[in-house]
Amino acid sequence: MGRKFQRKKKVEQLEIVPLDENLPLPPQRQSDEVIPKKEKWINKQRVLVFAARGISHRDRHLMRDIKTLMPHHRAESKMERAKTLSVVNEMCEMKHCNKAMLFEGRRKRDLYMWLSNTVASTGPSAKFLIENIHTMAELKLTGNCLRGSRPLLSFDAKFDELPHLKLLKELFVQTFAVPNHHPKSQPFVDHVYTFTYLDNRIWFRNFQILSEDGGLSEVGPRYVMNPVKIFDGSFTGTTIWENPDYVSPAKQRQMLKKAAKDKYVNRVEQKVNHEATRPVKAYEGIENEELFDDEDPLETAKLLALKAKKKAEAKKTPKSALTDKIKEKQMKAVQQVIQQRKAKVKRTKKA
Repeated sequence: MGRKFQRKKKVEQLEIVPLDENLPLPPQRQSDEVIPKKEKWINKQRVLVFAARGISHRDRHLMRDIKTLMPHHRAESKMERAKTLSVVNEMCEMKHCNKAMLFEGRRKRDLYMWLSNTVASTGPSAKFLIENIHTMAELKLTGNCLRGSRPLLSFDAKFDELPHLKLLKELFVQTFAVPNHHPKSQPFVDHVYTFTYLDNRIWFRNFQILSEDGGLSEVGPRYVMNPVKIFDGSFTGTTIWENPDYVSPAKQRQMLKKAAKDKYVNRVEQKVNHEATRPVKAYEGIENEELFDDEDPLETAKLLALKAKKKAEAKKTPKSALTDKIKEKQMKAVQQVIQQRKAKVKRTKKA
């Protein structure tokens, strides 16, 4: 006989009922939550480097050299001349830039550079005349630095003394210094920017650091910044400081042309004065100079005796005789002048 299997009774499971059936849904799904990132790049300085139409080829090469030295720059196409400078603030907002560096050319000769803090158009902004431009391709210097490396900024002691230079120093630091941990930069320092204040101008040089002892080798480019004005706003506002020694290059060229013209005028005037004041008769010389002409002492003695007689006779002659002699001389001079004028008239008629 087989075993009898008894059917097991089903155990009734208890239902778990939540306390609150209508629980609120979370505001975001787990897949949509933003994961916080630990960013090292905190100083997010971006510089918009571009130019207005009308700059020369050398100015364009200088702008390209500055772009290679600044990995935190943003490029932009050329700005039209018809646009006002206040448009630059809107361009910086569109490119998410904090600073602006604008190169503006005049007459294909003169180059002006604008540096500005464009955050909400607060400013300040500075205008410079760029002089003595030497690009990297022209100089061919021995120094070399890695592209994208961070520079050290070295300033002259006068940048801590004068108030307008203190402001420019802060503007240079925020514009030229590469932010730490920038994505396009290299994580080390191998070159130095030097800003030297001399002859009311700021001289810019770029050196490679050869050794820790202070050995340097110039890389380039070279240029000199002549500060013109500093404004309280970004490309607008009132002038905080103005250079009293600044003379525009067009004015300097005008002064040089005027000086060259004055040289010619002075030379002509000197010739006219020389002809007008030239003596008619030759210089009579020193008294008794006949003594040195002849070697014979008897002849010189005779000449001296004749001169003594003439002087004695002149002393004996009355005043009336002297006046008559003067009048005769005057009449002879007048007659000579009249004859010369008549001769000139005859020559002109024949011609």
